[in-house]
Amino acid sequence: MTKIRKAKPEEWSVIVDFQQLMAMETENIQLDAKILSAGVKALFEHPERGCYFVAENDKDIVGSLLITYEWSDWRNKTIFWIQSVYVKQTSRRKGVYRQLYEHIRQMAENDPTIGGIRLYVDKTNIPAQSTYTNLGMNGEHYQLFEWMK
Repeated sequence: MTKIRKAKPEEWSVIVDFQQLMAMETENIQLDAKILSAGVKALFEHPERGCYFVAENDKDIVGSLLITYEWSDWRNKTIFWIQSVYVKQTSRRKGVYRQLYEHIRQMAENDPTIGGIRLYVDKTNIPAQSTYTNLGMNGEHYQLFEWMK
C-alpha cells in the first residue's frame, strides 16, 4: 500500500538522489550536487516557498514531487505548481504518480484559497505528457517561455 505524505527534512538526501536521476533521465544533465543539496535543504528551511511530498511503500520512498506556489491576481488565489517529479524505475506504471497527484488535487479541491494546479513538462517527454493528459490535465492553454541564468 502506497502512503502519500509530506516529506520530512531528514529525507533531503533521498530527494537529492531522485532529482539527480530525474535530470539525467529527462535532460541528460548532471546537476551540481552541492547546489542541489543546498536548494532542497533551503525549501525545508523556508516552507513558504513550497513543500515536498513523497510516496512510501513499506517505509521505502518510491516517489516524490515538489509543490511551489504562484499568486494569481486573476483568481485571487494561489496556484500549486507541481515540479521535480520522480518515481523510482521499479515503481513506475504502478500508479505512484497518480496517487501523488490525486493527493495534491484533493488538497486543492478542499482549500478554497487554491485556484488550481499547473506543471510544466519537457516537450520531448511524451510518456509524462500522456500521463498528465490521462489525469485530466491539459496543455492546450499556455506555452512556457523562460530566461534562465
